[in-house]
Amino acid sequence: MSEAVQINVAEFTVSELSAALKRTVEEDFSYVRVRGELGNVKYHTSGHVYLDLKDDKACLAGVIWRNVSSRIKVKLEAGLEVVVTGRITTYPAQSKYQIVIETLEPAGLGALMALLDERKRKLAAEGLFDEARKQLLPFLPTIIGVVTSPTGAVIRDILHRLNDRFPRRVLVWPVRVQGETSGSETGRHHRCARRRLARRSLVVQRGNRGAGGG
Repeated sequence: MSEAVQINVAEFTVSELSAALKRTVEEDFSYVRVRGELGNVKYHTSGHVYLDLKDDKACLAGVIWRNVSSRIKVKLEAGLEVVVTGRITTYPAQSKYQIVIETLEPAGLGALMALLDERKRKLAAEGLFDEARKQLLPFLPTIIGVVTSPTGAVIRDILHRLNDRFPRRVLVWPVRVQGETSGSETGRHHRCARRRLARRSLVVQRGNRGAGGG
């Protein structure tokens, strides 16, 4: 490039160039559909989910806001292949960009079944499906314990169903169902509930479509 041409090139401040890039990227990629593998998934205590979406050549940071993450029924974990839709946003102050995810689904039934089979094999190796561990559920228990969020849709649904079919006394052990400490917190309250309820019924539930009892 000649010196004369260089002199005539428009001069930007850093803020001006960053703002122009932000407008271009966010206007051109206001709605995208992306397929990739999840990596570095983090459930925040706020309910938001932060993750990486990657393939063999690139990595894209992503975020799922709380109002969207609460509607996702599949457990997000590294290695799961997914298809997401959303919009690209940029952060000029840090020269970064990410995808704000609006929908997420496993990339085909085969990917989800493979993940479920792997999890089943892992649990079976721990002996959790052994016949010796299985117990009959009591018929019409007098007390039912529930380990879940005290403010979510799960507990409202459980109470509604019980009141409709056979009202029973319910004891709730409140836990956070999202975030990095949710697993250990749920386990701790589950052990406490089992000691308190002995052989009565206990429900541990995170979402409307996933429940366990014992």
